[in-house]
Formats: sequence, C-alpha cells, structure tokens
Amino acid sequence: MITITKSMTSRRGLFALTAAATAGLTLSACNRGGGGEEGGGQRVMLAVSTQTNPFFVELVQGAEAEAEAQGLTLDVQDASDDSATQANQLANAITQGHSLVIVNPTDSDAVSTSVESLNNADIPVIAVDRDATSGELASFIASDNVAGGTQAAEALAAAIGEEGEVIVLQGVPGSSASRDRGQGFTEGIEQFSDITVVAQQTANFDRAEGLNVATNLLQANPDVVGIFCENDEMALGAIEALGDRAGSEVMVVGFDGTEEGITAVADGTLEATIAQQPAELGKQAVAEAAKVLADEDVEEEVSVEVVTITEDNAGEFE
Repeated sequence: MITITKSMTSRRGLFALTAAATAGLTLSACNRGGGGEEGGGQRVMLAVSTQTNPFFVELVQGAEAEAEAQGLTLDVQDASDDSATQANQLANAITQGHSLVIVNPTDSDAVSTSVESLNNADIPVIAVDRDATSGELASFIASDNVAGGTQAAEALAAAIGEEGEVIVLQGVPGSSASRDRGQGFTEGIEQFSDITVVAQQTANFDRAEGLNVATNLLQANPDVVGIFCENDEMALGAIEALGDRAGSEVMVVGFDGTEEGITAVADGTLEATIAQQPAELGKQAVAEAAKVLADEDVEEEVSVEVVTITEDNAGEFE
C-alpha cells in the first residue's frame, strides 16, 4: 500500500511519499499511487490548458519523453482553455487514483480551488508555466516571465529607436504568464520616456484573436510603430494584420520562441521573440514529479532560462 503525507511550512511545501507494505492488505484497499495498475506503476496527470497552441504541444512532448525515461505513466488532459473543464479533469485525478498532478492552469485564480481539493486528498501538485494563486504546490516550474517581459520591452525600444507609440496584445486574463509578462514589459518600457503605450487589449494568447484585435487597435491608432504581444501566436496574428508593414513600418515583438515565431524572426517580419523552452519546462516538471514520488528533495521553484531571439541569432534556434 502506498500512502502520501504532506510536510510543508510554506505555500510551496514539500510532499513526502511513504511506501508501506502490510500483510493481508490488497492493492484494491489502496486508492493512491498505483492507480489500479498491475505492478504499482505511478500514474501522473498532466492537465494542460490547451494543445491548440504549439507552445503547449512542445511542453507536452517534453513531459512525455521524461515520463518514459522515469518509468511513469503520464495521463495528458487538455482543457481547451476552459477553466470549468480543467476543474472537472482535476477532480477526476482524485477519483481515478492518480499519484500526482502536474497542472498548467487555464486561469491561476480559478485553478486554486482544485489545487486545494487535491491538497485535501493528499495528492501532490506541481504547476508548470503558470502559477496557482493559492493552494500548496510541491514545485513551480516556469520561465522568468517578468524578466522576459522586460527583455521584450528593451528589444522593441531598440527596434523603434526608443520613441513612438506602441500597443500591447495581452494574454488570457487571470493567467500568471500574462500578468508577469505584462508587468515586466511595463517596467521595462517605462525606462524610455519617448515611448507611449497608447492601447492594450487581451487577445487570449490566440492567433485569430490577435489578428482581429491588432486590426482594430491599428485602425484606432494609425501612428503606432511597435507592438508587443505576450505570445508568438498573437504576434503572428498581428503580423498578418500588418501585412507588408510588419518589420518595416511597425516592429512586432513576441514571446515563447515557437518554431513559427522563430521562422518569422528569421524572415524579418517579427523583430524578436523571447524564447522559452517549452519542452524543457515539461521535462523539468516531470523530473520534479519523479523526485516527489521517490521522497527526494524537491526544488520549490525551478526557473528555465529565456533568451531574446533576433535575426542575428535566429539560426541557432531553428
């Protein structure tokens, strides 16, 4: 029988996993760890916000590769960017006997109730890419989004000669990634007194919405010379809205470093992208999960490096 106990002094407390075999007890008497699989294999749920975004596809692929290397069974759940769907999936982790949950929240606030429920069920939780506002996490794996936002501001400022009007396309409201990238960009762009942010609006990290929002904001603000998008999908939508103006009259900076984003940088239509390493995020999340399940010391926060990719170094990342 496998039991899970919590030992934590802060919100990102560490979890302890204790294995105990008791004569006369059968696997069916235990609802943790083995998940009903013969041989007691550990089942981990990866609850991801969406797989329509290439960034999260790469994150899942990195997690799957590491799970195979660690000998873990990974149950991938796609919430399709719907908080209610993700809440149901996380509730299922309790009833289905998962040993641990890795969650990439659709909404950092909305997921907190689910995290607390998993805490009460003694199921460790790791957050990846986006944080949970409350509840106990065994670990949080993410890029430094605040620093990345500042890097984006510096790249955009350099591209527009440190002056002019810019607009911002924001991500999913309530997500820690959007908040942190926005914070970093705001702090960074304030260093340039001749740059004015004339409009900002959510496009929900979505390319089609990025196209529509950018089109509307550009019509309302015809003198804009720069656009910061909190992910590459919205940046690619903004580039479509700009047409031939992208990279010549209006400079666009994205965030994530997706394959298409890097190609756009190499082509000159995207000025820069702040490259996360989504596959590495997924890999590190599963690596920390394996530590939790083996009762080893776990990092409360794991930061994965972000890099500013421009036309000068894009070839290194293609």
